Amino acid sequence: MGYQSESLNQLLLELVKLPGIGSRSAQRIAFYLLKRPREESEALATAIRTMRERVRSCSVCFGTTEADPCPLCEDERRDSRLLCVVEEPSDLWALERTGEYRGRYHVLQGSLSPLDGRGPENLRIAELVHRVKGGSFEEVILATNPNAEGEATAIYLGHLLKPLGVRVTRIARGLPAGSDLEFADELTLSRALEGRKEMAT
Repeated sequence: MGYQSESLNQLLLELVKLPGIGSRSAQRIAFYLLKRPREESEALATAIRTMRERVRSCSVCFGTTEADPCPLCEDERRDSRLLCVVEEPSDLWALERTGEYRGRYHVLQGSLSPLDGRGPENLRIAELVHRVKGGSFEEVILATNPNAEGEATAIYLGHLLKPLGVRVTRIARGLPAGSDLEFADELTLSRALEGRKEMAT
């Protein structure tokens, strides 16, 4: 049932579009914002607007950044022999939180899902192949999510990358099947990186 306030109804409609936010959570957030001082709501709105204006994709790794190339791609201390391939920018930051991985990244910006109309042309796969061909990478770590789409993407990439003369590995199965990297804890991700396996062709 809608509220008599059109603006409140509109806010609720927008909040339920967020991942993990149902109608009850949306109501709690909306009424929390109504109780807080006006400046807090305005600060939140400003932060969202600023983020949308400033944050974009890095032209090298396709992660999120305000500077192009991003600080991770610009960091000369990182190991340029290792390239870790993830689906989304949030996965990149999940792996960074572990402190275990010090190589380079490539963000696909999704996974293969023919049922949803996402093929290789919809992802940053051509750019990945170009980077591997033109770079000094010795190993490519496929850190796609351990679900059906992530597995299909890893297998597809393995077939593309193996002929390029690089070692292609897959993160270990320390992650629960069907879950996303961004929700895994740092210890699980660290063990998954340590136990990565050679991709079979």
